[in-house]
Amino acid sequence: MDTTYYDHGTQAERWERARMFFDARDYAAAARVLSGLVDEVPERTGPRLLLARAYYHSAQLRRAEDELRIVVERDPVERYARLMLGRTLERQGRQDEADAQLRIASALAGDFTDR
Repeated sequence: MDTTYYDHGTQAERWERARMFFDARDYAAAARVLSGLVDEVPERTGPRLLLARAYYHSAQLRRAEDELRIVVERDPVERYARLMLGRTLERQGRQDEADAQLRIASALAGDFTDR
């Protein structure tokens, strides 16, 4: 498969292209662009979170989980990553693990009600 289109351009151009694919709900194409971008700038949270979302929406749940775990490991108080990780684990039928992540996400949001 020719990936030239997905890899072409500056980081900013590829970020914009990935966002356009994502907004058009072409999550697999967005993931193709973002995976290269994340390889180049692994320390940036934004592209990695969008990659995880693209994987999630294209039902690549293990890949989404892997990306989200990296974000959470680097930034344990990243509430949105915790929420997404919980939802991803739910979709995989791993409710106990999901509940733990969702409780943390709720606490980080200031919602201390029992779940």
